[in-house]
Amino acid sequence: MSSKSVLYWGPATAALLWGSAALAQPAPPPTEPAVQPAAVEEPAPEPPPPPPAPPTITEAIGKGKFLFEARARYETVDQVGIANKADAFTLRTRLGWETGDWHGVKGLVEFEDVRQLGSEHYNIAVPGVVGGSLNGKTAYPIVNDPEVTELNRAQLTWVLGPALTLTGGRQRILLDDQRFVGNVGWRQDEQTFDAVRADAAWGRFKATYAYVTHVNRILGEARDWDSDSHILNATYSLAEPLKLQGFLYALDFGNAPISSTKTWGAKASGKTWVGLFQLAYNGTWAHQTDYRHNTAPFALDYWSGDVAATFDVWTAKAAYEVLEGDGTRGFITPLATTHLFNGWSDAFAGVGGNKTFVDGIKDFNLQLVVRPRKRWTYLFNTEFLARYHDFDDQRTGAALGHEWNAQVTAGITPNLSVALKYADFKRATTVPVGTAAPPASRSKFWITFEYRL
Repeated sequence: MSSKSVLYWGPATAALLWGSAALAQPAPPPTEPAVQPAAVEEPAPEPPPPPPAPPTITEAIGKGKFLFEARARYETVDQVGIANKADAFTLRTRLGWETGDWHGVKGLVEFEDVRQLGSEHYNIAVPGVVGGSLNGKTAYPIVNDPEVTELNRAQLTWVLGPALTLTGGRQRILLDDQRFVGNVGWRQDEQTFDAVRADAAWGRFKATYAYVTHVNRILGEARDWDSDSHILNATYSLAEPLKLQGFLYALDFGNAPISSTKTWGAKASGKTWVGLFQLAYNGTWAHQTDYRHNTAPFALDYWSGDVAATFDVWTAKAAYEVLEGDGTRGFITPLATTHLFNGWSDAFAGVGGNKTFVDGIKDFNLQLVVRPRKRWTYLFNTEFLARYHDFDDQRTGAALGHEWNAQVTAGITPNLSVALKYADFKRATTVPVGTAAPPASRSKFWITFEYRL
């Protein structure tokens, strides 16, 4: 075979052999159609469980909370003109129960007991500094913490919705800064009110109205006041820098006619930031007249203003307060927590427990508060406060005296706190003819331990 034949038949033979090999391979199995899974029916969703039945009255009572407070205090008073110092060691205990909610209604019952733990070396006196000792200890200065056991609060509160809450029974009423209505919480026997009360709120507007039938004062049931009084306080908050308030307190006390008064007025307050400082201010004006059982007609004014600046842990405050007097009587606040105002020595305490002066009072005061961030294991949330008062006669302008106040408070445990407090009032040595004599100089010191659940 020639070389040309080889060239011709070689490729042909290779192609034939390749084709035969391909035909000899088995054919791939036929592709079976994909089997679709059978449709699975999802179970129908279970109906939601029915809402829990509202609690019964018994369950609501049982789901309430236990109320317990104990406050032990030592108080000493050294007053010029009284030979002996007062020493009072007392213990106040409160026990109560607040129910859970039942259709928007809650109940609360609380009893209060004040016991004397040491010798009774102090005078318990009413009204104020002008006589009426309850224990006959007139050789000692006044410490108005008598022994007493009484029903402190017994109330029902009904929340009808965000716009209205009604409260009836013996209750605590604290309005604003307690300048006109408060609980006199500094004394051991708290002031509470037998009253019906409505608290309403619509957006930026809030209002409180109370009708008071009885005032349970700080000297026990024998010195309580029968009342036919109306309390109204309304506030409109335009923004944080401006809140406007109006109030009317028509107070009628059948067995305390000198404290029956009608007081109405207005207040502006607010807060704002100026750089790193937060500024707060208050300005109040009020007009007071005789009302119903009062013994004689009168008309007196009140005004006050203050501004406070806070930077970090420091707060400084300057305030000026004026209570008018006509030479016979001064502006009064019968239901206020008066201990908070015009000096902690309570030198100007007068008839009915009011702080007042027949010539009126001008009180310019400066205050500094420091709240250190340092915390110790058994000493935290500490606060240091110092305040200076300068008192002048409102009617004549004469200097009446000055007072220093100081206080340190701290937490020992989450439930136990301690407070050390001091007040020192020095009367003016002399006053011009025609100016009423100022109260006697005095100093007071307290140490208080308070436990709350």
